[in-house]
Formats: sequence, structure tokens, C-alpha cells
Amino acid sequence: MLDPPQGLLVQSYAPRRQKHGLVNADGWGAGFFDGGVARRWRSDKPLWGEASFASVAPALRSECVVAAVRSATVGMPIEPSACAPFTDGRWLLSHNGVVDRAVLPVTADAESTVDSAVLAALIFARGMDALGDTVAEVGERDPNARLNILAANGSRMLATTWGDTLSILRLPDGVVLASEPYDDDPQWHDIPDRHLVHVHDSHVELTPLKGPA
Repeated sequence: MLDPPQGLLVQSYAPRRQKHGLVNADGWGAGFFDGGVARRWRSDKPLWGEASFASVAPALRSECVVAAVRSATVGMPIEPSACAPFTDGRWLLSHNGVVDRAVLPVTADAESTVDSAVLAALIFARGMDALGDTVAEVGERDPNARLNILAANGSRMLATTWGDTLSILRLPDGVVLASEPYDDDPQWHDIPDRHLVHVHDSHVELTPLKGPA
């Protein structure tokens, strides 16, 4: 998050490949697994101003991390509960994009009123194995939606590309999925749009998503 030359810290104020918005100053979140339990640290402040997290981060250890910085949609509240990752049991989930809340079912399970939280609640309710179908259905209801999802439970990662960027880096001891590469390693590869990504035991499977053209 903090150390790479183009990690989330730099992406919060100088993203290189962001298609919408100029900075990500409306909060951030980091989720990790501690003995199989999903833990989170979220804030509605810019990541670059979080000295307390910067001092603690080097001591945190986890084999799986889900982290995000936020650029709030106009009219949406700025609050910690609006920041990814959202959680349900062992799953941590982040949404990069925007969706019309009118196409999403009303639910009391959402952690916030923001579109990403309501979408996360729908995905959790449908089940992670239905992620691809859920994203395609929401995309059909809202043709302008951007529905890049990243979710993990400590042993599996699932992601979708739907209207925004996603890159993958395979390392000797794992796999990294990111909205944009955090360095200039030539081993980064872009995931095509409208695909479902499934990572398990360092095996990567890509499946095209069906939806409106």
C-alpha cells in the first residue's frame, strides 16, 4: 500500500490510469486476515494524511490483503462506513466504479447508503459464486455502471472488470490484482474488460462476462 513507487498511497493523489476523477481523497480502507478472521481499518480521511496507519502498517502481517482508496461519487456521504472493503463473514469486498442505486434492491444489510455499499450487500446476499452473474445483471439494468469488484476470503480472490482497469501480477509466492500497476515491472498484465477473475492457490482463471454491448 505505502512503499511501492505507485502504490495506493501515491494513487490517492497522483493515479496514473484512473479514468474518472483526479484524486482519491475521500477515504481509504485496508482489510486483512488474522487467524482466518477478516479485520479492517477504514477512514474517511486521505491516505496521505494517515500518520498513525503509516506507523503501524510495517508491523501488520497477512497472506491476503484487500485495500482501496476512495473518490466519492457526487452527492454521496464522506464517512468511514462508505469506504471499502465491505465485509460479510470471511469475505472482504471493494468496488471500483459507480452504479445507479435505483437499480439495486433496498436492503438494511448495507454498511452505508453509498452505491458501493448497497452493491456489496447485494453481492453478499446472492453469494460470491454468483458474482459474475450478479455483475452482468446489474450492468444490464444500468448501462452506465462501472462494476469492477475485488473480493477475497483469505484463500480465494474474485474480481470483475466492467468499465474500468484491472491489472494482474504473478509473483513466486502469490498473485496481485490492482486497478493499476504499483510499479513498472514488465510482468504486469491488463485484464480484458468484462471478465471474471478467479484466483485460488495461485491458479488464475478468466471467464468472459455476458452483458449488454
